[in-house]
Amino acid sequence: MTKIVIVGGVAGGASAAARARRLSEDAKIVMFERGPFVSFANCGLPYHVGGDIQDRSKLLLQTPDSFLARFNVDVRVMNEVTSINRSDKTVTVKNLVDGSQYTESYDFLLLSPGAAPFVPPINGIANPLTHTLRNIPDMDRILQTIQMNKPEHATVVGGGFIGLEMMEAFHQLGIKTTLIEMADQVMTPVDKEMAGFAHAEIRAHDVDLRLGVALESVHYTNNVQVASKDAGEATEHQHLQGSLQLTLNNGEQLNTDILIMSIGVRPESSLAKEAGLQLGAFGGIYTNDAMQTSDPAIYAVGDAVEDKDFVTGKPGFVPLAGPANRQGRMAADNMLGRSETYQGTQGTAIVKIFDLAVASVGKNEKVLKREGIRYEKVYVHTASHASYYPGSEIVSLKLLFSPETGKILGAQAAGKDGVDKRIDVLAVAQRAGMTIEQLQHLELTYAPPYGSAKDVINQAAFVANNILKGDSTPIHFDEVDNLTSDQILLDVRNPGELENVGFIAGAINIPVDQLRQRMDELPKDKEIIIYCQVGLRGNVAYRQLVNSGFKARNLIGGYRTYKFASI
Repeated sequence: MTKIVIVGGVAGGASAAARARRLSEDAKIVMFERGPFVSFANCGLPYHVGGDIQDRSKLLLQTPDSFLARFNVDVRVMNEVTSINRSDKTVTVKNLVDGSQYTESYDFLLLSPGAAPFVPPINGIANPLTHTLRNIPDMDRILQTIQMNKPEHATVVGGGFIGLEMMEAFHQLGIKTTLIEMADQVMTPVDKEMAGFAHAEIRAHDVDLRLGVALESVHYTNNVQVASKDAGEATEHQHLQGSLQLTLNNGEQLNTDILIMSIGVRPESSLAKEAGLQLGAFGGIYTNDAMQTSDPAIYAVGDAVEDKDFVTGKPGFVPLAGPANRQGRMAADNMLGRSETYQGTQGTAIVKIFDLAVASVGKNEKVLKREGIRYEKVYVHTASHASYYPGSEIVSLKLLFSPETGKILGAQAAGKDGVDKRIDVLAVAQRAGMTIEQLQHLELTYAPPYGSAKDVINQAAFVANNILKGDSTPIHFDEVDNLTSDQILLDVRNPGELENVGFIAGAINIPVDQLRQRMDELPKDKEIIIYCQVGLRGNVAYRQLVNSGFKARNLIGGYRTYKFASI
């Protein structure tokens, strides 16, 4: 009889336990969780704070009793594994309720301790109004502070997934909110010009967004301590009331009533390190493709491990629920005699920011530059479904691909409808090894309420193939402000658009429908840099000009990309 011991009872650990039982009725499975809950929906925590998920119990996917009843797994909450004795194949466990210690043997050990919020040693950060959000007790403490302190202002530090979701939660509760991000953009998985759509949406909801600044110190003031007695009870309760004064690294000060620290997470790898297991460059637990650590009897999954990046093949640290669940399943297979290998992490992710969705897959431009990987990029801004059918929204899509092989390196999208569909399609295409040329031929569902005859994906592939075939010579938004005297800027939109939407200074305006008759107004000894609103009319103008002997380039993504890159 195989005995499997699992450390950590959330995504990866719970998936492994359930899968192991489905494969074997004979295996003895013990799962340790140092917190009071297992198999809870930690990605849903901000949505309970904000009120979207009103019933707290819906976050509890399984309980120790239900796990025992359905899967015959011995789940021990409030039990922390404190050390691993690899030679004896035992773990030392501390019962956090009564403080007692005991050992548990294993044939196979699975480590799934997750990742913990990183809080830097900021002066004054340890106070009752400052919180992180990782689990249900964290969420309960935040809700308690909201109830007792009745904040009028909240501050969130960090513009990642949890930070953005908590920003929206506070806004929904009617609490004035400031979001502080040390980088020059939120949502680092996407590039800055795509993050501009998020910045615009955040500011449109009257959130005080501060980019490029960091929290330097916190001063806590305990304004009032109100003592009261509940009816029929002799116990006094202290009602927490206080405020915080935040000092930023630019010298500005900010008064707030609750502070959420959400600047990132670090893998919980101390247990593995103390046991002498190999760690990776990011501090996560090393595993091979079978999810085995440097000890063949010990496996590791989820946010605590470094897994192989799908694009680069290098180790990376991408704490996402999807990979954790798949890794848990594969580890269980391998512990019970099967041979499964993990195929790499693409980093497919999406976040809701008020009415906007921002999503990405694969590598962004920043990483490709850093890794020295050659790439080309295109932008399209087109309708989520047929534009003549009510409810159509613009999907802004950035596609990154290899100019040599045509393989998809990454994609990013923002919009109010249909963003998840497009990134999911591109995630599948990337996983399948499809090229830009093959992407043209995807046959996606079309009816006016759902899509277009030429989907966003097809259109991005058409633009990319035009570049690869030499049918279009691109210029990008970050080059337009640095033109030489040998280049001139041509705006081919209608004059009314310039007044209503904006324009790039110094451009000549000739609407595309007048271009054939007015070409003699343009010099043939200079390169014509063409732009329109989203790039489509610019391409029409480009073909007219180059077919008439002009040297030209088209601004990919048009004025819309240029505009949002600066927000």
